[in-house]
Amino acid sequence: MQITLIEKNKKNKDRFSVYIDDKFSFSISEDDYLSLNLYDKSELSQDEMDYIKNNINFRAAKNCALKYLSYKLRTEKEVRIKLQEDGFDADSIEMAIDELNALGYINNKIYVQKYIFDRSKLKPKSKKLIKLELLSKGIQEEIIDEVLNDWNVDETSVAESLIKRKFGKYDFNDDAIKRKAYMFLKHRGYSHDVIESVIGRIE
Repeated sequence: MQITLIEKNKKNKDRFSVYIDDKFSFSISEDDYLSLNLYDKSELSQDEMDYIKNNINFRAAKNCALKYLSYKLRTEKEVRIKLQEDGFDADSIEMAIDELNALGYINNKIYVQKYIFDRSKLKPKSKKLIKLELLSKGIQEEIIDEVLNDWNVDETSVAESLIKRKFGKYDFNDDAIKRKAYMFLKHRGYSHDVIESVIGRIE
């Protein structure tokens, strides 16, 4: 198999993109590129390619992901995007993610549990809006629903505390204030029934 092109990776200048028989095959770090003397080779055997992909690149992607995960919990989607941005090829990314999932370093269910807990303490929102946020992070709907179903929360009480905190000093006999309060809760994903109940209680 002939090496037809080696060029600086467009996403990460510390990596090289290697083309075999005019097709992109894999990326490799500059250090590994030099240590393997790829600059001096015109061909690669299948065994050499497998070693680079399944050992060198796999370990590099895994270590990069572990460093990224060491700062805080991440979703599988976030790890995949990070590795793509760092210039790793698709095969290396999938192998690294599979390994990290198996070892528990990536766990979307635990991520959802922590996300909901933090949201409920720092910036409460409705279950509906929290679910949409988590879906946008690439988490499977069944995982989100499982955790949300186990989360016992009185949305009316939470919404009421939000309104009192935000509009407590205002007169709710003023229709303009009620409209602002309504839109505030609507923006946080609460249903019409919950909002009407909260405003009725405060009035």
